[in-house]
Amino acid sequence: MIDLHSHTTASDGQYPPATLVARAAAAGVTVLAVTDHDTVAGLAEAREAARAHGVELVPGIELSAFVHGKEAHILGHFLRPEDPELARFADRLRDERTQRMEAMVARMRELGFPVRMEHVLKVAGDAQLGRPHLARVLVNQGWCIDMKAAFDRFLGTGRAAWVERFKLEGAEAIRLIRDAGGTATLAHPGSSKMERVELKALAQAGLSGLEVLSADHNPGLRQKYLALAAEFDLVPTFGSDFHGEEVSPDHRLGVAAMPPELFQKLRARAPSASA
Repeated sequence: MIDLHSHTTASDGQYPPATLVARAAAAGVTVLAVTDHDTVAGLAEAREAARAHGVELVPGIELSAFVHGKEAHILGHFLRPEDPELARFADRLRDERTQRMEAMVARMRELGFPVRMEHVLKVAGDAQLGRPHLARVLVNQGWCIDMKAAFDRFLGTGRAAWVERFKLEGAEAIRLIRDAGGTATLAHPGSSKMERVELKALAQAGLSGLEVLSADHNPGLRQKYLALAAEFDLVPTFGSDFHGEEVSPDHRLGVAAMPPELFQKLRARAPSASA
């Protein structure tokens, strides 16, 4: 079973990399991509665990970018984690995320909630800071019933504590991934409301895959994006977008399988495959 989209505590996932790999193996996953947000920090631990559990690890990342004003999540697969430009960019995004979190914490305090950065940092540990960490604080303190409520009330786009993020253009995200030897795949296009015009622009910029089989897609969306993948010669992929039961209870490991022939087709498109 092949799953090309998962997260660890290196970003906003529930489980450390080794635990994620162990859980994936127990669920029947034989090929797993670890695609943490804006970082490759969890890949070394995941690689060791993958060897121990007989799982093939696909080194990856997930970059939040924009195309025609819409946020697009670009997955990188088969990349070189040690690529220096990718490392510099990850460091820059870590700084950006810290500044954004400080601004969101300040807004929560303006709303009358005594949140401090120390609370968020305790939840996040060494991970890249993200809104789910602040959401977890709000739940832990009893101010929100669950993570969804935290986003719906405070942290979602345009909500009371929302702060605009650094905007990386989709074409630049694809370039960064390809220059690091990887393929670029658009994640959960349905939930991001990606249409033909955005897909065409990303395909022209070098997009290789389209996450058709997403937990966020109903059968109608899957058929829609399968047709668009064929139109733009994008490899249809599957990814659970697993973060952990406490973060995303409806996203589970081992619930579907990507055909091996499509996995090999995507791998063949990686610049590192011909290096």
